[in-house]
Amino acid sequence: MNTPETNPAAHILVVDDDRDIRELLARFLKKHGFRVTTAIDGKEMRRAIADWSIDLVVLDLMLPGEDGLSLCRNLRAKSAIPIIMLTMMNEETDRIIGLEMGADDYLPKPFNPRELLARMKAVLRRTKNLPDAGTTASPKTLYFDGWKLEIGRRQLESSSGLLIDLSAGEFDLLVALAEHPQQVLTRDQLLDLTQHRIETPFDRSIDMQISRLRRKMELGEGANDLIKTVRGGGYMLTAVVSRNETPDT
Repeated sequence: MNTPETNPAAHILVVDDDRDIRELLARFLKKHGFRVTTAIDGKEMRRAIADWSIDLVVLDLMLPGEDGLSLCRNLRAKSAIPIIMLTMMNEETDRIIGLEMGADDYLPKPFNPRELLARMKAVLRRTKNLPDAGTTASPKTLYFDGWKLEIGRRQLESSSGLLIDLSAGEFDLLVALAEHPQQVLTRDQLLDLTQHRIETPFDRSIDMQISRLRRKMELGEGANDLIKTVRGGGYMLTAVVSRNETPDT
C-alpha cells in the first residue's frame, strides 16, 4: 500500500489488484488535485481506512481473497464513505448486487479515467464532500404521504418513526423526485439532477436505484405506489409534497 502526499483536496482510496490500474489512477487523480492512497486487497483497504480520513473509495469487484462485493457490504455496514465499484462489462448481475449492497455508482472496465473522474466528482458533490457552487439551498425537510424527508440530515423517516437506510444515490434520487412532485422526470433528467451526467447506452443505474428505493420504502410500511413508472417517459412521485407536516392543499 502506498500513502498520499499532504494535500487539502479530497482523499481517494483506489483498491485494485492490477498494478497498472492503481498506478494509472494514482497519477491521473493526483494530476487533478486529489490525494490518493492505493491498496491491492481488503486487508490493505481496511488499514488505509483506519489510518486515513478517506472521502471516497474506488473499489474493484474482482480482488484476491475477499471480493469487492463483500468489502462493499462490510464497509457500508460501518461507514457512509462513498463507493464507486469497477466491474467487467458483462457483469450486469454483479453491478446490480453492488448497488444493492450500497455502492453509490459503478463503472465497467475498460473505462476512461475522465469518466471515472466525472463520476467521482458527482458522487462527492452528492455526499457533500465537495460543494456544488451551482446548486441552490433546498428546504431542510419535505413531507409526503406520511413520510418525512430531512435533506440536511440526509434521513428518511416513515409515519411510524422508522428510519429507512438509503444509499447516497437512493437518497438523492428521492430528493429529486420529491422536489418535482407529480411531474414525470426522464432518466436523463434524473441522472442530471442527481449525478450531473447524461444517460449512456445500457446505463440502468436509475432503474436499479428506483427498484431498491421502492423495495426499502415498502419495508417501511409501504410505498403505496408513490413512485410511478411512466412508460416511455420516466418516473414520478405521485404524492403531494409539502414543507409542513400537513400537506398544502
